[in-house]
Amino acid sequence: VGKTATIGKLAYKFFKEGKKVGMVAADTFRAAAVEQLKIWSERTKSEFFYAKDFSDPAALAYQSILSAKEKKLDLLLIDTAGRLHNKIDLMNELTKIIRVIKKIDASKPNEIILVLDGNTGQNSIKQTEVFKQICNIDSLIVTKLDGSAKGGALVPIAEKLKIPIAFIGTGESKEDLAKFDSDQFCSALLDID
Repeated sequence: VGKTATIGKLAYKFFKEGKKVGMVAADTFRAAAVEQLKIWSERTKSEFFYAKDFSDPAALAYQSILSAKEKKLDLLLIDTAGRLHNKIDLMNELTKIIRVIKKIDASKPNEIILVLDGNTGQNSIKQTEVFKQICNIDSLIVTKLDGSAKGGALVPIAEKLKIPIAFIGTGESKEDLAKFDSDQFCSALLDID
């Protein structure tokens, strides 16, 4: 999907705005995700929080929030494991992370963003519906819109589920995260100049 790279791009965006950013590698089941996020933290001069492989991601999120408060970070981005909407154990892990965060502050997390692959098509509608039932998705980021994918499934997602699309991923570099523009998107989708 490009989820971890997207978190890195968000960190870079906030870093450029002068914010002190932290990144949490809560995808503890995929060692490559931890390494990838560590590289992004170095590129963006972000604090990096991680635990041993197969550690409890909710415990890591909890400790990272406390540490981020001590370090007076402006933002803390938590990279959770990529989930398939039909994997109950992974969805339960996500709800646990949210419950643990709320123990620190009931108003947190400030924002839950679902990262979707622009190539997924109609399956992304069902995926978004299930995620919305599990947790209150605040916005979407759609990745991989730099190739032949047009992200046509976003139209029914936006219409039916009323979830705003915040950004689109348009490439591999740290600058390749663009604010979503509905007029430009519709023109590209319909191939209108």
